[in-house]
Amino acid sequence: MGEQDALATIKSDVESNKVFLYMKGTPDAPQCGFSAQVVQVLKNYGINYGSRNVLEDWDIREGIKKFANWPTIPQLYVKGKFVGGCDIVSEMHRKGQLAEVLKDL
Repeated sequence: MGEQDALATIKSDVESNKVFLYMKGTPDAPQCGFSAQVVQVLKNYGINYGSRNVLEDWDIREGIKKFANWPTIPQLYVKGKFVGGCDIVSEMHRKGQLAEVLKDL
């Protein structure tokens, strides 16, 4: 794919989906515990969201780290903005802050 194509794909993913998750695996079959944890949090809200399995494309996997300047996966985006990784999303959920971010979708 190449780095520039990967960054263009990432930009398109986060801009064309109200909620988008970059993860290892898929929502139905997460391939790491952190991705599974974020999927579980999102299930609590009953929202539709897009996702991309970073294990399927090395350029996307590396590109997403540069895109958000965030070194780990999963990464959650809402309304085109980076929300955070597993720890941040889980903490925001626990504190009720994620509900605020996800309202009005």
